[in-house]
Amino acid sequence: MRAQQRLLGGDISMLPSYEQHHVTYRDYDGRAVDALRFFGSQGWNAMRVRLFVEPEHAPQKHKDEGVCQDLDYVCRLGRRIQRAGFQLMLDFHYSDYWADPGKQYMPHLWRDTRREDLPDSVYAYTRRTLMVMKSRGVSPELIQVGNETTNGMLWPLGRLYPAKNDNDAPADVAPFDHQAAWDYLCLLYAAGCRACREVCPKAKIIIHTEKAGSWDTTRNYYQQLRRHHIDYDIIGLSYYPMWHGTIDNLGHNLDRLAWLFPEKEVMIVETAAYYSHENDPWATADKYSEFYPISTEGQTQFTRELVSELCRHWNVKGLFWWFPEENASGSEITKGWLNRGLFDNHTGRALPALRELKKFKGSY
Repeated sequence: MRAQQRLLGGDISMLPSYEQHHVTYRDYDGRAVDALRFFGSQGWNAMRVRLFVEPEHAPQKHKDEGVCQDLDYVCRLGRRIQRAGFQLMLDFHYSDYWADPGKQYMPHLWRDTRREDLPDSVYAYTRRTLMVMKSRGVSPELIQVGNETTNGMLWPLGRLYPAKNDNDAPADVAPFDHQAAWDYLCLLYAAGCRACREVCPKAKIIIHTEKAGSWDTTRNYYQQLRRHHIDYDIIGLSYYPMWHGTIDNLGHNLDRLAWLFPEKEVMIVETAAYYSHENDPWATADKYSEFYPISTEGQTQFTRELVSELCRHWNVKGLFWWFPEENASGSEITKGWLNRGLFDNHTGRALPALRELKKFKGSY
């Protein structure tokens, strides 16, 4: 029996935007390279792409951050990814812009949808999207039903907790019934997962949360999915050292997941670490430096230690870097720099952390 191969890759949703602005990617020695081929030469075998419902309705500040991935965009990029030999992970955001712990806002398309009709809308949209993709020669091997959904999705209807100090969010209906909120969220999950099974029966379905450092939150979340009989395959986690604690703590939680959910694969579907705070409007020089220095060396150290820990866990089947393609050398694509990618924003050269990631790939 052939051993299963781990998946190694990244969310490269912005790559076409950089290429359209003629940004040059370079290898470790400064030679110009095709970014997608270069990732392949570093052992990557899968790529993740996000999908927004109607990103033309996104606020301008989010468009400035790279929100543009509509269905046409995703079909073009997804087809290119698969033709290059990579597996494709499709990430449904179910929003017109970023869906994350602090915002999971209803897309413009469904803003007047009744509560009892929203699950059918999720099913129809998910099914239609996948049918269009298949008609264009793109059939994802992995599908995320929602993005970083620890606090629910499709707010306010699918919110798990009452809104707090959130001026942009619609008011919640009071009083807030936590179990009823879980029951409703799982109706949304069931609808999305059913569409995935019908259109892409061979694809693996991921439910993605972002509290990898909190065992109680993570355990409760996936136990709720079990109680509601949600049909999915992979526990997808975001793990960022600046927000989710130490790698040792992550390792303990991965051990616990293997014990409590032995039937589920686990993937780190988002990770990254800073190598700089230059031109970063959100951070000071020493912000997030408590675990790793904000430097190329610090990013490399983090990556080395993370890969070493993940390779210890039989249930961890995938590792994906978020926004590895950031490369501001030559053209401004986003307002400000995140400095968490795998290419230097000044020179466009590949950073040494990329070499460390390759050690995750292999058979086991």
